[in-house]
Amino acid sequence: MILVGCDFHSRYQQIACVDAETGDLIERRLEHENGEAFEFYRSLTAPARVGVEATRGLQWFARMLNQLGHELIVGDAAKIRTMVVRRQKTDSRDASHLLELLMNDRFPEVWAPSSSENDLRQLLWHRQKLVWIKVSVKNQLHGLAMSQGVCRRSKLWNAEGRKQLANLTLDPWAGRRRDELLRMLDQLEESIEQLSAAVEEAGQDREDVRLLLTHPGVGRIVALAFSLMIGPVDRFPSSKHLVSYLGLNPREHSSGGRQKFGGISKQGNRLMRTLLVEAAQTAARVEPNLRRHYRHLRFRKASAVAKVAIAGNWP
Repeated sequence: MILVGCDFHSRYQQIACVDAETGDLIERRLEHENGEAFEFYRSLTAPARVGVEATRGLQWFARMLNQLGHELIVGDAAKIRTMVVRRQKTDSRDASHLLELLMNDRFPEVWAPSSSENDLRQLLWHRQKLVWIKVSVKNQLHGLAMSQGVCRRSKLWNAEGRKQLANLTLDPWAGRRRDELLRMLDQLEESIEQLSAAVEEAGQDREDVRLLLTHPGVGRIVALAFSLMIGPVDRFPSSKHLVSYLGLNPREHSSGGRQKFGGISKQGNRLMRTLLVEAAQTAARVEPNLRRHYRHLRFRKASAVAKVAIAGNWP
C-alpha cells in the first residue's frame, strides 16, 4: 500500500508519498495542466490512498484517481489544522502532516458525495443562482415602477401589472433598462421552470426523497437538496450535530461562568440553509405546533429570528 499526503491547490499539488512496504519517501510538487500529476499517479506500482483536505475543485482529481485504481480520502480541514502544533506553514509541511495522519490512522475522514451526486448538486446550485438573479431583476423593475408612482407590490407581476409596467412612459435609457429587464425575467422564468422539472425527475427514484416529502413544508427541491447535501443521516449522532453541520446553531462565547450566544454560525452549506428557511416558513403555516412556536418567537424577538429558529429546530 502506498500512502500519499496531498496539499491540493488549483494549479498544482505538493505531495509526501511513502511506500508502506519499502519505506521509500517521495516529496515533490506536481503540476496539473502539463499532465505531471497524472503521470505520477499512473506510475505508482501499487494502489494508493491519497489524503487531501476538503476543498473545491476536487472532482476531476477524484475521477482521475478512480480511473487509475487509487483511493481518495477527503479530510475535515478544520480538524486537520487544529492538529498542527508548529506555526510554520508551508506546502511541504502540510503534505507531510497529511501523510503522518494517514500513517497513524488519525486522518479525520469526512463523507464525500459520488460523482453523480456532485452533478445533481450542480443542478440545484444552478437553479438557485438563477432564482437569486430573478429576485434581483424583479427588485430592479419594482424600483423603476415606484420611481413613476406605481406601487402594486406583488400585483405588479400579474397580467395587469405587467401591462402597466410595460406601458410606463420612461426616459430613453430607463425605458431600455425596463425592456431588457423584462426580457431577462421571461428568460429566467423559463429556465427555472425547466430546471425545476429536472429536479423533480431526479428525485423520483430516490427513497429518501420520497420519505422527506411526507414532512410538512417539504417540496421536491428541498427534499433532493437535503438528500444530496447531508448524505447518510445516520452519520450524525444527534439532531444537534446536524443543525451544527448546517450552520444553523448559534455562535457561543462562554467563559468564567458567563454564557453568551450570538447569531447563527453559518458554518455550513449556504444553499441548504436558504432552502430550509424557506421550507420552515411553509411548514409554520401548515403545522399547528410549528405555527405556535413561530408566533411565540416572532412576538418575543423578530420575524427573521423566528424563521431561522424554526429552520434550526424543524429538521
